[in-house]
Amino acid sequence: MAEERVTVTIADSVADVRLARADKLNALDPAMFDAIIATIEQLGEAKGVRAVVLSGEGRGFCAGLDLASMAGIGSDVDLAARTHGDANRFQQVAWGWRMLPVPVIAAVHGIAFGGGLQVASGADIRIAAPGSRFSVMELKWGIVPDMAGFALWRGLVRDDVLRELVYTAREFNAEEALRHGFVTRLAADPRAAAMELARAIAGRSPEAIRGAKRLANTMAEGTASSILPAESAEQQAVMRTPNQMEAVRANMEKRAPVFTD
Repeated sequence: MAEERVTVTIADSVADVRLARADKLNALDPAMFDAIIATIEQLGEAKGVRAVVLSGEGRGFCAGLDLASMAGIGSDVDLAARTHGDANRFQQVAWGWRMLPVPVIAAVHGIAFGGGLQVASGADIRIAAPGSRFSVMELKWGIVPDMAGFALWRGLVRDDVLRELVYTAREFNAEEALRHGFVTRLAADPRAAAMELARAIAGRSPEAIRGAKRLANTMAEGTASSILPAESAEQQAVMRTPNQMEAVRANMEKRAPVFTD
């Protein structure tokens, strides 16, 4: 049986997704690309999932590309082919998390280098352990970041700072990652913090959460002329629905809401 690259456990409306190649620091080989893409597709269709936590087993989140296993992939691959909407296969392992209809929280520890940092950047929110190490490492190997990083870092990281980190491929720590916007916040146990946050998100109205994520994605790419009508459309879609009315009743009655998916 092929080694499992990604594990998924769903409980209390939260999908706990773990990169499961700990012996290789969860480095990205062809099988890992396939497994991550399959997981994104599975979660995109899953009923009852309201939030996702993405983490890595072992000593680090993801060491980036497994160069030895990827050495045979080169001139025969058409990177221009759009295999997943706007993304190609390699971009989908990062961009796909952003396109999931529910919020994704990445819990980062150890290292997030190169493609691993781009995978984490696909999450809506990134919580990192102090002492974690980061690098936009691609230029070290004579290549450029091409796994959706530039699209994901736009608006997060200041332009000149991003250019410096890309051009030099230097390593930086969690505190610097936080200052620059690669990381949302730090936590001693990022996976526990991510699970706590995911459960809080899962306790909100599922239609409103999905609508809010669509608006956040629109905000990142749109103009006022596209964002303002989108806000109105999303609000119209959730107003006076059973879950919206349940949110009102629960708040008035000072109890936990009970939503349906």
